[in-house]
Amino acid sequence: MAVIFSGIQPTGRKHLGNYIGAITQYVAGQDRGDPAIYCIVDLHATTVPYAPAELRERVHDTTAVLLAAGLDPERCILFRQGDVREHTELCWLLTSVSALGELNRMHQFRDKSAAQRELISAGLLLYPVLQAADVLAYRAHEVPIGEDQREHLELMRNIAERFNARFGENTLVVPEHRIPAVGARIRDLQEPERKMSTTAGTEQGTVYLLDEPDAIRRKFKRAVTDSDDPPVLRRGDDKPGVTNLIDILASVRGVSPQSVEQELAGARGYGDLKVAVGEAVVEALGPLQERYRALREDESALEDALAQGASKARAIAARTLADVRAVMGIGAVP
Repeated sequence: MAVIFSGIQPTGRKHLGNYIGAITQYVAGQDRGDPAIYCIVDLHATTVPYAPAELRERVHDTTAVLLAAGLDPERCILFRQGDVREHTELCWLLTSVSALGELNRMHQFRDKSAAQRELISAGLLLYPVLQAADVLAYRAHEVPIGEDQREHLELMRNIAERFNARFGENTLVVPEHRIPAVGARIRDLQEPERKMSTTAGTEQGTVYLLDEPDAIRRKFKRAVTDSDDPPVLRRGDDKPGVTNLIDILASVRGVSPQSVEQELAGARGYGDLKVAVGEAVVEALGPLQERYRALREDESALEDALAQGASKARAIAARTLADVRAVMGIGAVP
């Protein structure tokens, strides 16, 4: 069995794109990973302006969402990045085999630095190196990611290969990505040419996991489709809005997009599709919302779960870091 690793940002409210593209993959990975390791990346959140008290709240929010969605601390390792200091030391050591030109060309760095009105932090540039350290510290074989993270995964592979070539073959594992066939890039309901996002999306086009059922239904009823007359219920690059709705319905039902197309072949129009998707999402999120409310109230239990995960994570990462330090000639002779 493969070691699985993925990290999730604690910033912003979690939305349907996070749920379909990442969280459901995490839950499924618990039965495949040996182990499955999931990290709430609070250190990454410090690369852009933030409020410290809000960051701590968001970590608890994210922990409760993950547990409510089905993550089980007895079946996976769930921890907060800032509790395992091996990540930051390994990040520094990996900068020795990280190319400045590659970091400058990262789309995320260019996009986020352009949005900064004051300081563009060095942390924003080094974000992908810390992301590589997150994964390589656990010698992970598989990284569940969305389509938008493919570039960072390729950089991560380059760093691992460069390190092994310079300091010792097989010191680090070169990871592979796992991108879901459907739902890897859930789109904004109002602007389907853009991905659903808490920072770059529209409020009415973003379905939050904790939205009230009626709010979810309204957002889907107002979703942008296209002007085809008569309406054509099919997937295609030329129909981003309709494709997005079909993919969402298929993902939350656990069926293929083709079966959704067949089911709705006789629909009167896009309205039937929007209603069907809205009801399916309400039904899928109902149990998560109920569990979340109970879990979020007990912050001490959330901290206990994170501490338990951090202890397990630290034991694994420490072994990798010891090997890296040894082959690099850092510190005392082991």
